[in-house]
Amino acid sequence: MKALILAAGKGTRLMPLSRDCPKPMLPILDKPVLECLIEHLASQGVDQIIINTSYLAPEIENYFSSGRRWGVELAFSYEGYEEDGQLHDEPLGSAGTIRRIQQHSAFFDDTFIVMCGDALLDLDLRALVAAHHQTGALATLALMRVPKNKVSQYGVAVLDDLGRIMSFQEKPKPEEALSDLINTGVYVFEPNIIKYIPEHTPYDLGSEVFPALARDGQAIYGVEMDFDWIDIGRVSDYYSVQMRAIAGELATVTRPGKEILPGVFVGANTRFDPRRCHIEGPMVIADSVTIEDGATLIGPLYIGRGSIIERNAMIKHSLIFDYTRVGAQASLSNMLVSGRWCALPDGFTIDPQRSGISWILADSRTPRKNINQHEQLFLEQINDFPPVTELIEQLNREHSFSRPW
Repeated sequence: MKALILAAGKGTRLMPLSRDCPKPMLPILDKPVLECLIEHLASQGVDQIIINTSYLAPEIENYFSSGRRWGVELAFSYEGYEEDGQLHDEPLGSAGTIRRIQQHSAFFDDTFIVMCGDALLDLDLRALVAAHHQTGALATLALMRVPKNKVSQYGVAVLDDLGRIMSFQEKPKPEEALSDLINTGVYVFEPNIIKYIPEHTPYDLGSEVFPALARDGQAIYGVEMDFDWIDIGRVSDYYSVQMRAIAGELATVTRPGKEILPGVFVGANTRFDPRRCHIEGPMVIADSVTIEDGATLIGPLYIGRGSIIERNAMIKHSLIFDYTRVGAQASLSNMLVSGRWCALPDGFTIDPQRSGISWILADSRTPRKNINQHEQLFLEQINDFPPVTELIEQLNREHSFSRPW
């Protein structure tokens, strides 16, 4: 069986996480999402996989190489061109890439699977392919039922009594949705699907090919499947998935390292004395981390490899990415943090370098800079400031007293 994984997208909704890392390479604990997908495909009998790449393509291609480590044959289809030593992305869309691959080598010579590279899943692909063959469909979509108030985040499919897709709606309002069955981005196709994709044109499956097939009465079916499907399309999705993985709630993700305390996993070459820190799990601390005495760590919490957590720093319910220095003055709660940026789960982002707070957050591989006189004065005075909540209450009182009513 052959499969295509779509991995060319830029992941705009995942910025700043996807600034230096293509979306499919974002780690769930210590393993890229794409690696989880390849392992799952291999376990389902898929032995040849092609991955389309464009944005930060070398990050993907160099990591996976031939795919031998996962027991599959792996190939890549790059979409773009090189000029003056620089790669320029020209993604072809989910359908356009199928056409390009087929024109290049006629790779799709039998029933094949297509899936997006940015979701964790444990779908029974053999059952999906069997359902596809049973109906004699040209295309079969794996569908999942979601609460009606969530349909606006997805494309939904409307089926007849035999499971044939009659129409699609793209992110409908809940009150206008004709179905609560969403498209999960997992498809089974016959090679003839390529006839419905134009040459040399960026083209999309969900918004262009599928609606056209449904309008033309082609055999396109949807199968409601019961499986765990975790989309990481937004920063908030990614944060939520990681919190669940740290807590051990994802059956498909194993927490790495040695469990030194209940729910506290620590990697090799990490310098950390939990007796000299305030620790509340669950948490995963990767390899080669340094945690100085006096730090406060409250889970769910992940600390990436090579990071340094300085004495008296406080971190709670957060993700610390690889090679991040968290300064002694830091107090981080519900954040995603690297040496170059920190973000809230809603995507609001701060650049520590531009914000002049590199003494709180920095790359752990960069020599530590001494705090200048102005910053030292600020730190000495900060404890004299009233708590923020008191300031807000004071402003509210003053504001209400000044009102004429």
